[in-house]
Amino acid sequence: MTKVHPNMVPAPGAVVFHEASSIAERAEEAPTTLTVWRKSLLFDCKGFTVFDAKGNLAYRVDSYASETGDEVVLMDAAGRPAFTVRRKWFSLQGEQWLVFAGEETRRPVYAVRRSGRGKTMAHVTACAGASSPSPSYEVEGSYARRCCVVYDAERRAVAEVRPKEVVGTDVFRLVVQPGVGASLAMAVVVALEQMFARPSLLRSWST
Repeated sequence: MTKVHPNMVPAPGAVVFHEASSIAERAEEAPTTLTVWRKSLLFDCKGFTVFDAKGNLAYRVDSYASETGDEVVLMDAAGRPAFTVRRKWFSLQGEQWLVFAGEETRRPVYAVRRSGRGKTMAHVTACAGASSPSPSYEVEGSYARRCCVVYDAERRAVAEVRPKEVVGTDVFRLVVQPGVGASLAMAVVVALEQMFARPSLLRSWST
């Protein structure tokens, strides 16, 4: 049986990914590969447990069964909030989830909006008023099959969700290219889970 979580001791700095300062630096860096397990390690919780390439805990999402899942916090290995993903109600642009830095929920940094046009399943757009200019992205493919790609404005693949052999759809890989924060890529995965998984692991559809 495939081993999902080889090590359980968080590695110091396991989730610190800096932006590349030049094309040459990006070329020298290797992609970040994460293994995503659609399971919380806490009792009576739903969520994600994410491991780095060495098997160390990198991220986690823990949502109690009693919660609606309309707001989800992505935490690093030490339990510090990396991003908060919250549903935007009454959006004229269709289903939309806002991504906030840390636990701050006043000024979103990105909006992930569901798309029904062609191959594009979602748009990831930088929000006005963000502290620094940020690129926007498009997501193509099928999250249900754990096979989708995130493209930047120049049509470069910057992140990819890939199925993991044998173990089904509850365990998959997230491959993030240099220059893109792995925590942001994981926050986008959380939003895709909310929009496209049926039933969603984190969201109560009875509410």
